[in-house]
Amino acid sequence: MGKRGFHILCLALLLFLAAACSTTRSLRPGEYRLTDVKVKVENDRRFKTGQVDSYIQQKPGSRTPMLYVYNWSGQTVDNKLDEIWRKIGTPPVIYNPDLVNASVENLEKRLEYLGYYGSKVKADVRVKGKKVKVNYILTLGKRYPIDGITFDVPERGDFREDFYRDTAQITIRPGQFLSEAALEEETIRGAAHFRQIGYYGFNKNYYHFEADTLRTPGTAFLKMTIGEYTRNETAKSAAPLRRYVFGDVDIFHPKSMKVRERFLRNINTIRPGNPYSEVAVNNAYTRLSSLRMLSSVNLELEQRDSNVVDCKIQLTPARLQGFKLKLEASTNSTGLFGISPELSYYHKNIFHGGEMLNLSFMGNFQFRLSDHVSATEFGVSAGITLPRFVGLPYSFFEGTIPNTEIKASYNYQNRPEYKRDIISTSFGYIGRHKNLHSQFYPMKLNIVRLMNIDMKFLAALLYNPFMAASYIDHFDLGAAGNLYYTTNSDLNPKTSYHYAMLQLNVAGNLLSLFNPLMRTDEDTGHHLLWNTPYSQYIRAELTLGRTFCFGKDNNQGFAMRFVAGIGYAYGNSSTMPFEQHFFAGGANSMRGWQARSVGPGFSPMETIFVIPSQTGDMKLEADVEYRFPVFWKIRGALFAEAGNVWDLKGSDATSMFKMENFYESLAADWGVGVRLDLDFILVRLDLGMQLYNPSLSQGSRWLGPKQWFGEDRYAIHFGVGYPF
Repeated sequence: MGKRGFHILCLALLLFLAAACSTTRSLRPGEYRLTDVKVKVENDRRFKTGQVDSYIQQKPGSRTPMLYVYNWSGQTVDNKLDEIWRKIGTPPVIYNPDLVNASVENLEKRLEYLGYYGSKVKADVRVKGKKVKVNYILTLGKRYPIDGITFDVPERGDFREDFYRDTAQITIRPGQFLSEAALEEETIRGAAHFRQIGYYGFNKNYYHFEADTLRTPGTAFLKMTIGEYTRNETAKSAAPLRRYVFGDVDIFHPKSMKVRERFLRNINTIRPGNPYSEVAVNNAYTRLSSLRMLSSVNLELEQRDSNVVDCKIQLTPARLQGFKLKLEASTNSTGLFGISPELSYYHKNIFHGGEMLNLSFMGNFQFRLSDHVSATEFGVSAGITLPRFVGLPYSFFEGTIPNTEIKASYNYQNRPEYKRDIISTSFGYIGRHKNLHSQFYPMKLNIVRLMNIDMKFLAALLYNPFMAASYIDHFDLGAAGNLYYTTNSDLNPKTSYHYAMLQLNVAGNLLSLFNPLMRTDEDTGHHLLWNTPYSQYIRAELTLGRTFCFGKDNNQGFAMRFVAGIGYAYGNSSTMPFEQHFFAGGANSMRGWQARSVGPGFSPMETIFVIPSQTGDMKLEADVEYRFPVFWKIRGALFAEAGNVWDLKGSDATSMFKMENFYESLAADWGVGVRLDLDFILVRLDLGMQLYNPSLSQGSRWLGPKQWFGEDRYAIHFGVGYPF
């Protein structure tokens, strides 16, 4: 299919959707579709309508293709097909005048809360055919600047002194406009401050405000009173406001949960005899809740007498041991099968101090039944995560304590071209603050040894020195970091969210300081450590993703992802190590191809590899997927992807990244998928078909429907969890 044919196909599809039905076909007599809602302000262009948008009771739905699908069913459901259209489609939002009246009332109350007194709101409803647009027109009321503030604070105890010490932090100032929102904000801030410095139980209800708008017309004189009893109490309940100290601190847990008491005392921030502090309470809860060995933490505070607060902490253990199984599989029309199982064992309290042990066994098997070609990979890894920052005391951190991770692994690869051993170890720290996850490894080491290199493969490498440099024994010693931000940490998210991840690896710089002490290879000029060259490079990868959920129970959505990666070898290396190269294709990337079979650039499949192993120094990829329900727990998906990998060094011009032909070198595919969503786990099957293959000759790169199921033009993937 040429570009012209592809454009005609897209145009025909759009015309079909437009002609198939309108967005109001399913409406019954007397019903109207709400298509647009706007908020307009008549007397103040500077007013930001975002302050009141959420108080509108009814808003129009998004005009997605699934809105058309729903309308294919018509006004009534006459057959099974109509039921399907309504199930997978998005219903129109039916205009409700009662919700318009409720919205007007909500908006007026909200404006008064924001300090616009006497505001008026009216709704302008416009009907055209079966569609309705609603404009909410706001006439903002009068605002009163604060002319002055006085304070009325209890005389008894230390509170008066503590209050006036904090006045510099009070957020309400003369000249600001009076509003309930501003007063509420200050009471929340002030109450939190006083609880932090020892006033247990102090809350915003101890504040009282009086505004005098008659003293100076057009302004307000504010009086802030802090009472010895709350707004919900009477004067009989008055008592001096006192600072408190922590009394008894007891930690309870089942006897079956073996844990060192010293460890619990160290991680707990509530200490007997210390001044009461809400921050100390919150930090104790956060620290204990972060322990994977616990399923829940219940913290109770109880006032014992006039100024002592006792604390009881009840810990409930989680399931401490278990196994996890991960499986991915794929195949294509050439008969190449790929299976990647992984079995993990974990123990969340291996040494009775919250230490988590992970043992993992993985395999990767690729084979073709027709000619008995195969590649085998086995790996085993062991890691332990300690709930502390090794090298620093617990008291150094106020809130969550970063974990320390120590990990070692061994990987054996047996391919037709060579055998390879990879021994790895790392030491680093893992932290989390709200939605930000961080990892820093000051030491990461890989030792790579190649054996039994096939003579034909070795001869081919001699003609490509840049590729040959990737397939040599080497040390890889350096540091790495990873930053990951997400608004939803669930394994199977059910709401809209977005995320960003940045990975950075730097290797060889420390070893390069000792170059004068190392032997130099006369042929390559590489400095050798134990007769083996070390790698020197920098590698970075950025991933950005966003998922939009909509429809009934958020059961539909669009997911998008963008990946950009680049690596550069320098100093003691002419190319990056093979295991640090980028690749595309597989169950989670460019699903029209199998893993490692895309690119680099315009390059055709490398003949020196019996099983695909196409990699590059740079990667760009963009993915989009539409997800929708089918029936029961079965979900469907439509996806499209574009991307490739490229080389930055080398003699092969077809594999190099060049800005002038960058767009022509992007591979593209599309496909369909079926998912079984069991809430706690999602199993999927994807069929990806190539749309554009830059490795083909220029006249045949665009692939039409007749070619989608041709030889090596599609791939089937099985996986667990969403691809992104």
